Amino acid sequence: MPSPRPPQSAQDRPPTTAGEKKPGKQRDAFFDNAKYLAIVLVAMGHSWEPLTDGSRAAEALYMVVYTFHMPAFIVISGYFSRSFDMRPDRLRRLMTGVVVPYVVFEVAYSLFKRWADDSPDHPISLLDPWYLTWFLIALFVWRMTTPLWKMIRWPIPVALGIAVLASVSPDIGDDLDMQRVLQFLPFFVIGLFLRPEHFQLVRRREVRILSVPVFAAAVALAYWAAPRMTSSWFYHRDSAQELGAPWWSGVVMTLALLACSLVLTACFLSWVPRRHMWFTVLGAGTLYGYLLHGFLTKGSNFWGWFDTYAWLHTPLGQIFVTVVAAVVVTLLCTPPVQRALRFAMEPKMTWAFKRDAAEVARERSKAG
Repeated sequence: MPSPRPPQSAQDRPPTTAGEKKPGKQRDAFFDNAKYLAIVLVAMGHSWEPLTDGSRAAEALYMVVYTFHMPAFIVISGYFSRSFDMRPDRLRRLMTGVVVPYVVFEVAYSLFKRWADDSPDHPISLLDPWYLTWFLIALFVWRMTTPLWKMIRWPIPVALGIAVLASVSPDIGDDLDMQRVLQFLPFFVIGLFLRPEHFQLVRRREVRILSVPVFAAAVALAYWAAPRMTSSWFYHRDSAQELGAPWWSGVVMTLALLACSLVLTACFLSWVPRRHMWFTVLGAGTLYGYLLHGFLTKGSNFWGWFDTYAWLHTPLGQIFVTVVAAVVVTLLCTPPVQRALRFAMEPKMTWAFKRDAAEVARERSKAG
């Protein structure tokens, strides 16, 4: 393993980026487990997308998973951003751990699409995130606004109001994928104001028991809704008008999906193991799995695998696709992959930044 980066507190570390174990302080296994299980659900959801047209059951499971997998990630991201301020060392980590991967993968995805989809004219634009890179630009915006949310009197209602207004504003456009940035914003702000005892509440035995019928009801509701609504609502990337719905439905769906997402996120977290598991170490590499599995997901669509191999649409084929997605994203989160790609995902870039006197003094006090 390469030399560890400067020690970070647990609150400073972005929850979706890899990191080294610090001497003297243990990572929280619960959150690493939650991040790993969430990224597996993300990959599984992406693998189901080509199957949803011909399978009502696949569409129902797809809608349920999309209700909470990204909200869970975003809530945890907000929780681990509580101590973020404009201190130079934290800004540097934001640049190297979020902005640099965004630039690298936005370019890489665009070049991949040019080659794999035979689209030589596909533009490379840092202002128009393509596919999975939207989360990085959103995380950058959310984290940069953290001091503001900690300052105002009613942060969660304000964030929810912004999300509602975005859902009825078709003129926002595609720059920086601002619809997603704004519509997912309440989850980040909620995470900012969560405390450890809130996570203790959802891990109680009665919550775990209650989560079983809640998930069953969610699947049943999704099965009923699958032929009656578009799953595009769960992406939060369009306004109601762009989805062909009246403006007021954006208000209703934003509030309804927020409630459903929070309930299912709590149910999901209630079943996350608290102890160290075989996959706990992979929780530090979820950003790697998240960004890298997109090449296989998009490639399978570009190359027509789901059209060529019709058996993938059978129940056995759907199980096979699900298992492959889980295995692939698991491998992409492993330490060898992290070591190989750390130069692009978490570069130190000490040559690019100045060190202020306060930071030097902090390092000296720690060394002493």
